[in-house]
Amino acid sequence: MALIFPRIARNFIKNGYFPTDLDTLARVASALDVAGTSARVLDPCCGEGAALAHLSQHLQSFGAAVDSFGVDVDEERAWHAKTVLGTAAHADINDVRIAERSMGLLFLNPPYGDLLGDHAGTGDAAPGRQRHEKLFVRRCLNLLQPGGVLVLVVPFYVLDLELSSLLARNCQRLDVFMAPEQQFKQCVLFGVKRKPSPPDAAVVKRLVAFGEGLAQRALPETWTDAPYLVPELKPGDAFHFNVTRLDARQLAAELDAGLGRSSLWPQFGAHLRRRAVAPKRPLRAMTDWHLALALAAGQITGVVESNTGRRLLIKGRTHKTKDCRVVREESADGTVSETRVLTDRFVTVIRGIDLSPGEDLGRIVTIA
Repeated sequence: MALIFPRIARNFIKNGYFPTDLDTLARVASALDVAGTSARVLDPCCGEGAALAHLSQHLQSFGAAVDSFGVDVDEERAWHAKTVLGTAAHADINDVRIAERSMGLLFLNPPYGDLLGDHAGTGDAAPGRQRHEKLFVRRCLNLLQPGGVLVLVVPFYVLDLELSSLLARNCQRLDVFMAPEQQFKQCVLFGVKRKPSPPDAAVVKRLVAFGEGLAQRALPETWTDAPYLVPELKPGDAFHFNVTRLDARQLAAELDAGLGRSSLWPQFGAHLRRRAVAPKRPLRAMTDWHLALALAAGQITGVVESNTGRRLLIKGRTHKTKDCRVVREESADGTVSETRVLTDRFVTVIRGIDLSPGEDLGRIVTIA
């Protein structure tokens, strides 16, 4: 399976996209197994989707049904990912709502590089070197279900004290290896999601040392230790994967898919399907107070017809005005004081366009 179209691979790298090579993926796959008959996997920086598709096919070889989800901010890559993954979104990961603790496998090869920030000497900067890799780890770790497997592909020198402590606080069975392809000085880190707890100092020290270039070892061609087991889906989990900002192209695809069958917005039909609700007449005639409330709520509008057959397109509204009352008082020494009292008053106005055939057709009338 080709990882990327050769024609566009060079452009992807120029745009800051560093796809995982096939040799590294094959070695990562050899370390993975599945614990049940179903699994859900995610790549929040999926590129063209080939990396996650490769791992999904590996897990499917054990007889498991695998649901794959991907997100990528680049339009060309994301739409290619839609052809090889179960569900893929062209979006920023921060614009995608994903149920927490819902993924059995998180494959994360995030953008590389320093974050740009201007703290203006306020002292608000977080400790440590701020990198895109750390940002994505913080954003995505909680998407793993308990026992879920993390596969993190980053430059080895990113493993400083801050990132190592974050990983050790949220994961157990942490192990890290140098990737066979060293064009971008990448390492591959495995971990198993656990309940956040104080990090093991020895584990943090080992990861920091690896980040400093000490005690590094290559990812083996064939995995000989116990495999990392991708857990089975939790029964009855309330899963959602929704894009909060659909662009025109994805919106068109959702509409073409049909209401109720959308992948990025499963509630599409519930939001856009019109529900016919017959209006109910009030139990008794409305007072002016009830009428004002109905108008303010937008309930009095549309076409109405009188008993004589006159038809009006009406629109009502309520606005607030103030009544002024002047109170004059004269003191014993002859001084006159004047007090103005302003009282709020709500005014109900109903206007309509006459739709009755005849000479009054189109005339605007004020009803109240």
